[in-house]
Amino acid sequence: MSIGLMETLEKYVGRRDGGTRSCPYPVNEAMIHHWCDAIGDRNASYLDPEFAGTSIHGGIVAPPTMLQAWTMPGLRPVVPTPPVDAPEKSVLQVLDEAGFTSVVATNCEQEYFRYLKPGDRVTHDVEIESVSDEKATGLGVGHFVTQLYNYRDADGELVAQMRFRLLKFRPVAARDTASDDRPVVGPRIRGGRPRPSLNQDVSFFWEGAARGELLVQRCSECRSLRHPPGPGCPNCSSLEWEAVAMSGSGEIYSFVKHHHPQIPPFEPGHPVVLVELDEGPRLVSELASEDATRTDLAIGMRVEVQFDEVEDEFVMPRFRIVTPREKGTE
Repeated sequence: MSIGLMETLEKYVGRRDGGTRSCPYPVNEAMIHHWCDAIGDRNASYLDPEFAGTSIHGGIVAPPTMLQAWTMPGLRPVVPTPPVDAPEKSVLQVLDEAGFTSVVATNCEQEYFRYLKPGDRVTHDVEIESVSDEKATGLGVGHFVTQLYNYRDADGELVAQMRFRLLKFRPVAARDTASDDRPVVGPRIRGGRPRPSLNQDVSFFWEGAARGELLVQRCSECRSLRHPPGPGCPNCSSLEWEAVAMSGSGEIYSFVKHHHPQIPPFEPGHPVVLVELDEGPRLVSELASEDATRTDLAIGMRVEVQFDEVEDEFVMPRFRIVTPREKGTE
């Protein structure tokens, strides 16, 4: 690690990084409705003026998690980007020049001090709260940067804060020496197939596959089935769930043939299917090897699950197309 670089980075800590950012549009009910429609949040305090008027808010309020939306500049901003006041370069620009050109967000924490209401005009400024020493990560060597966003209303009152942490890392130009001169894409295991990331929300699915079971989550409260797995029920927000076995029968709801970018070891034209199970949930999967080169794929084709050991001790549920003859014998 360069001592000189770290000394430069430490000078940014506790200082504002860039100018104040504002949005030309105030908090408004139309955007609140768009957000709630996208998220599926039907809280009457956000959507129903009559109900909201009788609540403790005295009127419509914005969902707190919309915080960032109010100062985002948009795809094609109609106002110029405010000048950078001090320092001359941002901390991210300094890291870019030092070779840490790749970035990935790691986590975000928000704290709300009051609800925003239609008519509020919000601004934010950014303070560099911390920059880590050089760290070795699975993505490469880099620095963790924690930015503190201060959100204020038109009177300068602090209405919320956000700590946004990201990793600026030096990309590793790894090569796949086992399969010609193409770059490695994604996590690899023996044989070249990317392996899924495992955590407490999804491990049950792959453990079930290893036993020859196709498992999905069922909410313990409202009994709704859901896939892909997650910690909470999108229907009732319950955190309690159980794993239940599916029949494995369903139909192709949609499909694509992936050509670009090329991802070893898959060949161009590799089919990716969205299967709707007879029980209702949909899941993204692959076709069995014998069906992967079929040219007559069509939405509505009946499929059945099979469990293939595609890598050493890694079993994956894939789907085979059920022919008319097989359907007649079910």
